[in-house]
Amino acid sequence: MAQLEGLGRFFQENKQRLQDALAQDLQKSPFELDMSEIILCQNEVDLALKNLQVWMKDTPASTNLLTKLDCAFTRKEPFGLVLIIGPWNYPVNLTLMPLVGAIAAGNCVILKPSEISKETEKVLAEVLPQYLDQSCFATVLGGPEETQKLLEHKFDYIFFTGSPRVGKIVMAAAAKHLTPVTLELGGKNPCYVDDNCDPQIVANRLALFRYFNTGQTCVAPDYVLCSPEMQEQLVPALQNAITRFYGDDPQHSPALGRIISQKHFKRLQGLLSCGRVAIGGQSDENNLYIAPTVLVDVQETEKVMQEVFGPILLLMTVRSLDEAIDFINRREKPLALYAFSNNSQVVNQVLDRTSSGNFGGNNGFMYMALPSLPFGGVGKSGMGRYHGKFSFDTFSNHCACLLSPSGLEKLTEIRYLPYSSKAQQLLRWAMSSHSCTLL
Repeated sequence: MAQLEGLGRFFQENKQRLQDALAQDLQKSPFELDMSEIILCQNEVDLALKNLQVWMKDTPASTNLLTKLDCAFTRKEPFGLVLIIGPWNYPVNLTLMPLVGAIAAGNCVILKPSEISKETEKVLAEVLPQYLDQSCFATVLGGPEETQKLLEHKFDYIFFTGSPRVGKIVMAAAAKHLTPVTLELGGKNPCYVDDNCDPQIVANRLALFRYFNTGQTCVAPDYVLCSPEMQEQLVPALQNAITRFYGDDPQHSPALGRIISQKHFKRLQGLLSCGRVAIGGQSDENNLYIAPTVLVDVQETEKVMQEVFGPILLLMTVRSLDEAIDFINRREKPLALYAFSNNSQVVNQVLDRTSSGNFGGNNGFMYMALPSLPFGGVGKSGMGRYHGKFSFDTFSNHCACLLSPSGLEKLTEIRYLPYSSKAQQLLRWAMSSHSCTLL
């Protein structure tokens, strides 16, 4: 409890410092960083403090005839030493949200914030430890080489957020020690837009969630599948939404951040040559600025069909819902999938006939704001879940416990060899009649 309370004070007393750091790293607006970074983390701490006593309680389990005199329950216990490796795109949220769960479950933690978001890394390294017990919490700094060295050590659990490429490295290192992992990765998130919907409403929601944090969001809609007729309506609707949100000159909008680094800017700039630019396409290397962009006529084989992780939205045409679903299912399972339609049956069809880590119907990634929902990937987009109680469960070993009386031997002798035919008949009945399971 004391560690969670300390973490809560860290957020309350260092809000301005965190805002300044995030503004320098990503040029986030104060409101956006409040909504996407600090408030969500504070909510996570408050939820854990309010519910921890309940979460920690043993969970009773049912017994059968053979164990009727015993006490069966699941006990949650800490794994031990946890390594959390955070990313740069939401360097507070995606680093400290899992920390809440790890601390709540009673683990010691080594925190490795991203070296790319340098100013936020500095706050997490210099200020955060002052609020936690440094005998069971430490922050490690460095880049890929230092992280690789860190992964050579044995941990009891590893939680990583980042790219699939680095996720494979983390998983391989964990496998050497048989260390369990949660991998929060990424992917190419599809969005199906049905003809039966309002193009402007869809455009508003697509623009909001695609360009939030300058598109540097792992669950942002990455490409749209729609009919040629809907595409014709979506392009001007998206232009209206972008102008509404960011003005006639988005480069001077206080609501639009910047690309994290020169390296990522160059990568994104190279993607602007794919397909045809329908909206935006402007860039300024000195300012690490790329305009909110919409590309059309994109081919499935082009390099932009990898995860974009920037303010670029692709529009691709399909002839039917079936073709859209086939296209989605041919590719790796995405971290997030979206569908827009006034017909709930269409949305449910997309949900039922595809597989993804998270799903949004007629909305973007608002599920990220709900601690009542688990967040995580599937397949190449990751493994494991967290947020709210799911975080506590992720960082807890769920120990199956059965406590039996030390006496009453006469009542348990039927289990001992040699078995008479009557004992065998009785044991078979006891096991099969009550859906028992054996070791």
